Amino acid sequence: MTKNVYTVGQVNSYIKNMFTQDFMMNRIYVKGEVSNCKYHTTGHIYFTLKDETGALQAVLFAGNRKGLSFSMKNGDNVIVLGSISVYERDGKYQLYAREILPDGEGLLYQRFERLKQELEEMGMFAPEYKQPIPRYIHTLGIVTAPTGAAIRDIQNISRRRNPYVQTILYPALVQGEGAAASIVNGIHALEQFGVDVMIVGRGGGSMEDLWAFNEEMVARAIFECPIPVISAVGHETDTTIADYTADLRAPTPSAAAELAVYDIRELDGTLLSFQLELNRNITDRLEREKERIRQYENRLKLLSPVNQLNEKRQTAADLEEKLRMRMEQQLLQRRHTLELLAERLESLSPLKKLSQGYAFVADENGQGICDAKKVRTGDTLKIHMLNGTVSAKVEEVEQEVL
Repeated sequence: MTKNVYTVGQVNSYIKNMFTQDFMMNRIYVKGEVSNCKYHTTGHIYFTLKDETGALQAVLFAGNRKGLSFSMKNGDNVIVLGSISVYERDGKYQLYAREILPDGEGLLYQRFERLKQELEEMGMFAPEYKQPIPRYIHTLGIVTAPTGAAIRDIQNISRRRNPYVQTILYPALVQGEGAAASIVNGIHALEQFGVDVMIVGRGGGSMEDLWAFNEEMVARAIFECPIPVISAVGHETDTTIADYTADLRAPTPSAAAELAVYDIRELDGTLLSFQLELNRNITDRLEREKERIRQYENRLKLLSPVNQLNEKRQTAADLEEKLRMRMEQQLLQRRHTLELLAERLESLSPLKKLSQGYAFVADENGQGICDAKKVRTGDTLKIHMLNGTVSAKVEEVEQEVL
């Protein structure tokens, strides 16, 4: 009995591992005729590649359907990029496709990939070398065929967006023998002319039709051009080497014109907005300055000689009024005091006493007598009354003991 016995699964797994470790089997191009092509409801495509020597099972999973740019059918000659591996359950190896191209484009595609990799390694696709597209331009250079939809679209859109932009066409060959050299000559010619920005491109077509824009000489001319270059080759799904080396890629020639020429209507709107904002700022500034001038005027009025005199006059008038009021107050107070003194004086007036029945007694010499001891019998006294004087002779003196 043999010592080493393996299960079927182990054998299939071992063989699958051999395929996985084989670098060539992980990225391989296989060409052949399509047969037994079936589109599954899950989105997968199952088919067989065959030639006169054999057949190979293949599958394109739904997740890789973007790698198929055409409707594949039985009888098509194709080139499939994918990997070879083993389906362990059935023990069958098959081709797992990632991209499928018509056989006519297969060799070109390989050339495209090689040149793309070479130029990328040289740094020609690096973003730090990309020049910015100027926002406002005066001249637009165009390298394309003089006839066809591309030039018409570019010119129409350019005129509509800004009729003041001058478009300069270099009529180049964009397909066939000599096309690459013609495109390079156009780039150099417009560079010498000194345009502000350049559009290099053409309308859509097959890979063979667009191949001039995959040539290295065209890529280098675009990369070395000191004027910003917008590539506009084919439709949105078409990609060329020129797109990678250009400063900006446009999906279509129409889009390139929109990227190169600023819409003057938008500029007019922007300028109008700026004008309104400027007018608003000027109005606000004028109002602020007017208010400041009014404040200065008020301050000047306050500091003017006339205003100062008026203010002094007003101050003098206020002081005069205060003085008058103070004088009146003093007079009123003095009048009141005088009245009090007058009342006191009146209370002490001899006439008042006389009017009350009292009399003033004096001797013959007019000296007042207020002490009975100084009077002698026989003295002549003068008695002063309110309305006259009476002379009297003293007949008797009576003294009271106090």
